[in-house]
This record gives sequence, C-alpha cells and structure tokens, in this order.
Amino acid sequence: MKVLRILGAIILGVVVGSIVNMGLVTLSPMLIPLPDGIDSSTMEGLKAGMRLFDPQHFVMPWLAHALGTLVGAFIATQVSQNKTWWSAVGVGVLFFSGGVLMVFQLPSPVWFSAIDLLFAYFPMAYLGYRLGSKSTVYIL
Repeated sequence: MKVLRILGAIILGVVVGSIVNMGLVTLSPMLIPLPDGIDSSTMEGLKAGMRLFDPQHFVMPWLAHALGTLVGAFIATQVSQNKTWWSAVGVGVLFFSGGVLMVFQLPSPVWFSAIDLLFAYFPMAYLGYRLGSKSTVYIL
C-alpha cells in the first residue's frame, strides 16, 4: 500500500508540475518576445530559429523546468505517506528524463543544456522535498 501511495504521489506531482511548466512556457513569449521569424508552434520552427535566440530567451524555459520540478516534488512529498523523499526523487527523475529528451530533440546551446540539466531538476526536487517535508500543509 505504501508503494502505491508513493507512485500516486509521483504521478500527481508530475501532473501538477507539468501544468506549472506548461503555464510558464505559454507565458514566456508574452514576457520575453521571441525573435522575429520564429515559429514556436512546431518543433521544426523552433529548431530552425534556435540560432536567433539570445540568452534572455532561455530564462523562461529554465524557470519552467525548475519551478515545475520544484512544485511537483513539493506536492509529491506532501501527498506521500510519512513525507518520504522517494516521491520527490521520482518527480525529479521523470522531469530530468524529459529534459534529456528535449536536449536531443531541440538542439540548444551547450551552456543552456548544461545549466538546465545540472540545476533545474535534482536540486529543485531536493528543495521541493525539503519544503514539503517541513511544511504543515497537508494536501491529502
């Protein structure tokens, strides 16, 4: 039963974290406009225009990855029985896997890929766990 609760916590954390991630990705062009001529509606359009991106265009994607992981790990920790760290690690692993997949699908500058993979997933999952395990907010 404990394993099922942890798996459920991971799934809920990933769903909520993904909503946060996609919300920030959707808001991104409104806050930091994309360069002229970029078609962000398709992966091919993004690939073709990636060379036109400046460093400021990578801020919101990094925040989306980091905050999505943070919120997901927090939620998973809150939901899991005894606020176990396994649920936060599970969320971190799944988001990290998605980040690695995106590095291969959408070639971005090496500096961004390194910062994203090193600092947006496992550190944020750990922080989400720490905040979730110390918090008195009980979701379920």
